[in-house]
Amino acid sequence: MKEREEAIAYCSKLEGAYEDYPFHDSNWTVMRHQSNKKMFACIFEREGHIWINVKCDPEWRDFWRNAFSGVIPAYHLNKTHWNSIILDGTVPEKNIKQMIEESYQLTLPKKKRAQS
Repeated sequence: MKEREEAIAYCSKLEGAYEDYPFHDSNWTVMRHQSNKKMFACIFEREGHIWINVKCDPEWRDFWRNAFSGVIPAYHLNKTHWNSIILDGTVPEKNIKQMIEESYQLTLPKKKRAQS
Protein backbone atom coordinates (compact mmCIF):
# COMPACT_ATOMS: atom_id res chain seq x y z
CA MET A 1 0.00 0.00 0.00
CA LYS A 2 1.57 3.26 -1.14
CA GLU A 3 -1.24 5.35 -2.65
CA ARG A 4 -3.98 7.44 -1.04
CA GLU A 5 -6.63 5.64 -3.11
CA GLU A 6 -5.47 2.24 -1.80
CA ALA A 7 -5.68 3.45 1.82
CA ILE A 8 -9.12 4.99 1.30
CA ALA A 9 -10.39 1.85 -0.47
CA TYR A 10 -9.15 -0.40 2.35
CA CYS A 11 -10.69 1.79 5.07
CA SER A 12 -13.96 2.01 3.12
CA LYS A 13 -14.32 -1.79 3.23
CA LEU A 14 -14.68 -1.71 7.01
CA GLU A 15 -18.31 -1.87 8.11
CA GLY A 16 -19.98 1.52 8.43
CA ALA A 17 -16.90 3.48 7.38
CA TYR A 18 -17.13 6.60 5.25
CA GLU A 19 -14.82 9.19 3.73
CA ASP A 20 -14.96 12.82 4.92
CA TYR A 21 -13.15 16.08 4.10
CA PRO A 22 -13.87 18.28 7.15
CA PHE A 23 -10.91 20.62 6.69
CA HIS A 24 -11.97 21.85 3.23
CA ASP A 25 -8.55 20.74 2.01
CA SER A 26 -8.44 17.82 -0.43
CA ASN A 27 -5.07 16.74 1.02
CA TRP A 28 -6.76 15.61 4.27
CA THR A 29 -9.06 12.59 4.02
CA VAL A 30 -10.70 11.52 7.28
CA MET A 31 -12.18 8.03 7.58
CA ARG A 32 -15.03 7.86 10.09
CA HIS A 33 -17.60 5.50 11.58
CA GLN A 34 -21.17 6.12 10.41
CA SER A 35 -22.54 5.32 13.87
CA ASN A 36 -20.60 7.78 16.02
CA LYS A 37 -18.74 9.96 13.46
CA LYS A 38 -15.43 9.21 15.20
CA MET A 39 -12.31 9.28 13.08
CA PHE A 40 -10.28 6.09 12.83
CA ALA A 41 -7.85 7.14 10.09
CA CYS A 42 -6.59 10.41 8.70
CA ILE A 43 -4.91 10.12 5.31
CA PHE A 44 -2.73 12.91 3.90
CA GLU A 45 0.36 13.63 1.83
CA ARG A 46 3.46 14.99 3.53
CA GLU A 47 7.12 15.06 2.55
CA GLY A 48 6.45 13.21 -0.71
CA HIS A 49 4.64 10.23 0.85
CA ILE A 50 1.12 9.33 1.92
CA TRP A 51 0.73 9.20 5.70
CA ILE A 52 -2.06 7.57 7.72
CA ASN A 53 -2.74 8.60 11.31
CA VAL A 54 -4.24 5.73 13.30
CA LYS A 55 -5.30 5.34 16.91
CA CYS A 56 -3.38 2.71 18.83
CA ASP A 57 -3.47 1.07 22.20
CA PRO A 58 -0.73 2.75 24.28
CA GLU A 59 0.59 -0.73 25.11
CA TRP A 60 1.28 -1.31 21.38
CA ARG A 61 2.29 2.24 20.48
CA ASP A 62 6.00 1.81 21.12
CA PHE A 63 6.08 -1.68 19.65
CA TRP A 64 4.96 -0.32 16.26
CA ARG A 65 7.30 2.66 16.49
CA ASN A 66 10.28 0.42 17.29
CA ALA A 67 9.39 -2.25 14.72
CA PHE A 68 9.24 0.04 11.68
CA SER A 69 10.99 3.29 10.79
CA GLY A 70 7.82 4.28 8.93
CA VAL A 71 5.74 4.38 12.13
CA ILE A 72 6.26 7.51 14.21
CA PRO A 73 4.38 9.60 16.80
CA ALA A 74 1.31 11.03 15.06
CA TYR A 75 1.56 14.22 13.07
CA HIS A 76 -0.89 16.80 14.50
CA LEU A 77 -2.56 14.37 16.98
CA ASN A 78 -2.10 13.14 20.54
CA LYS A 79 1.13 11.17 20.48
CA THR A 80 0.07 8.94 23.39
CA HIS A 81 -2.83 7.40 21.45
CA TRP A 82 -2.04 8.01 17.78
CA ASN A 83 0.73 6.94 15.38
CA SER A 84 1.50 8.04 11.84
CA ILE A 85 2.22 5.33 9.29
CA ILE A 86 4.36 6.64 6.44
CA LEU A 87 3.64 4.70 3.24
CA ASP A 88 7.27 4.67 2.09
CA GLY A 89 7.62 0.91 1.67
CA THR A 90 9.16 0.25 5.11
CA VAL A 91 5.95 -1.09 6.69
CA PRO A 92 4.52 -4.34 5.25
CA GLU A 93 0.97 -4.06 3.95
CA LYS A 94 -0.33 -6.68 6.40
CA ASN A 95 0.93 -4.54 9.29
CA ILE A 96 -0.57 -1.36 7.83
CA LYS A 97 -3.93 -3.13 7.57
CA GLN A 98 -3.57 -4.49 11.10
CA MET A 99 -2.97 -0.98 12.50
CA ILE A 100 -5.91 0.46 10.54
CA GLU A 101 -8.17 -2.32 11.83
CA GLU A 102 -7.00 -1.76 15.41
CA SER A 103 -7.76 1.94 15.09
CA TYR A 104 -11.18 1.08 13.68
CA GLN A 105 -11.90 -1.20 16.66
CA LEU A 106 -10.65 1.34 19.23
CA THR A 107 -12.97 4.05 17.89
CA LEU A 108 -16.17 1.99 17.60
CA PRO A 109 -19.07 3.13 19.80
CA LYS A 110 -18.79 1.88 23.36
CA LYS A 111 -21.17 -0.96 24.13
CA LYS A 112 -23.60 -0.14 26.91
CA ARG A 113 -23.56 -2.58 29.77
CA ALA A 114 -26.84 -4.23 30.69
CA GLN A 115 -28.17 -2.98 33.99
CA SER A 116 -28.71 -5.67 36.59
